[in-house]
Amino acid sequence: MKWKADWGLRGRMALTMFLLFVLYIVFIAVLSQYASLLGIVLVMGAFSLGQFFFSDKLALWSMGAKQVSEDEYPELHRTLGRLSQQADLPKPKVAVVDSRVPNAFATGRSQKNAAVAVTTGLMKTLDSDELEGVLAHELAHVKNRDMMVMTIASFLSTIAFLVVRWGWWFGGGNREKGQPQVWVAIAASLVVWVISFLLIRALSRYREFAADRGGATITGKPSALASALMTIDSGMSKVPKDDFREQSEMNAFFIIPLKNDFIGKVFSTHPSTEKRVERLRQLEREM
Repeated sequence: MKWKADWGLRGRMALTMFLLFVLYIVFIAVLSQYASLLGIVLVMGAFSLGQFFFSDKLALWSMGAKQVSEDEYPELHRTLGRLSQQADLPKPKVAVVDSRVPNAFATGRSQKNAAVAVTTGLMKTLDSDELEGVLAHELAHVKNRDMMVMTIASFLSTIAFLVVRWGWWFGGGNREKGQPQVWVAIAASLVVWVISFLLIRALSRYREFAADRGGATITGKPSALASALMTIDSGMSKVPKDDFREQSEMNAFFIIPLKNDFIGKVFSTHPSTEKRVERLRQLEREM
């Protein structure tokens, strides 16, 4: 299949990014009035820059993913290498997570620094066509530079959260100096964090749809990815709760999010499996 742009989806992503941009411009304008709070932005900015450049290593380490050689997992390497050629991408690093949770994720700041990780549970659960579909989905994330986009989009949202959490300390210290208006900055940060939280999750859901379409384009088998999504989704109910708790922080990275509570479902980083499968079946009919 030819890599075809979904302009409706691109339009929604562009609108979401524009709204985030406007929101963050206002946020910086407010914080610029308070040198102490602006200092938080500068310090955390330096920290986030380092996190951005080492994102692939940090994500793999946090998940307990081990980079594996071709001797250890020859078929996984061969499949990912072939799919990378079909996607016109450099072959990413290959990693495996020893976990019963059937899932996969991609990480890295660029196409040349990417890594794709799969769990042992995923490889035991899916057949070869389904596994190809999942790997192709993760490669579509790499091709679309989704890790970089979501990292940049969430940067100031994280700063806003930190101002809300720690800004009261600055506010308490400044009241004696006649600067109670610092609480205005804290209130503005709260508003920015809540709105950006919702916008970023909407952006994440749009990019999942794009990665599904891209993955199906790479393999030419939308039905295989649809089958994999349904298999993974149904397999989640069999995973022990301890595994959910250990990995719930990585929800945004996974091909299927962990449904460990009501809030996680309402503010999900992913569309529902039903909607994703419906779109893939529509793509299959178009072929």
